[in-house]
Amino acid sequence: MAIHLPFAKLSHWHQIAFSAALLERMLPNYQMFSEGAEFGNANVLRNQLDIIWQWLDNSSTVKINSDAQLLKLEAETPDPEAFDSFGVFPALDACMALSALWQLMQVKPQKKPKISEVDIDDIQSISRLSHNSVSYYVELLLLEEVAESVEEEFTISPEQMAEHPLMQWEKDTQNELFDFLKFAAADKRTCKLAKQMSLSEGLSNLGIEIA
Repeated sequence: MAIHLPFAKLSHWHQIAFSAALLERMLPNYQMFSEGAEFGNANVLRNQLDIIWQWLDNSSTVKINSDAQLLKLEAETPDPEAFDSFGVFPALDACMALSALWQLMQVKPQKKPKISEVDIDDIQSISRLSHNSVSYYVELLLLEEVAESVEEEFTISPEQMAEHPLMQWEKDTQNELFDFLKFAAADKRTCKLAKQMSLSEGLSNLGIEIA
């Protein structure tokens, strides 16, 4: 069920734009957890993502200390063993994805590298974390639905997972963002459109309404 996109075909700038767009769909999950568990400050993550969008708008003038931002993010990252609610997991995924994005920001892109030379570990990690957040949540939803009608042991099939609307939406969103960015210019308009695509439904990737 994993999403496999040829990220090596995207430039460094476009990889960051793709990742930032996915983070827009993940941050509301952190905010909801933060408010419910009274842990962390969602504004720190929001401000960091805004800084990354500003860099994408004009990378020649925006200077960023990624190491300092990573330290700030570490303080807002929850320990899943310290909480008993499911919400800690998508919140942790959001932090890990943002951490991977800061690491991607630190990569110095080569001039016209060969596809085989492009390091895509960070963007693959971000794509996977977003997908996994949805996968875990959908599995929980399906288990709850089945438990209400079946008393014996049961399992959720890969087909049931793949057919769920949230899983299909996550896959479609990542594919649409990739297809758009693959041929888009590296400019402010592309940033605006990518952000609009990720927020078009007004929901996080788990279906949580974005305030």
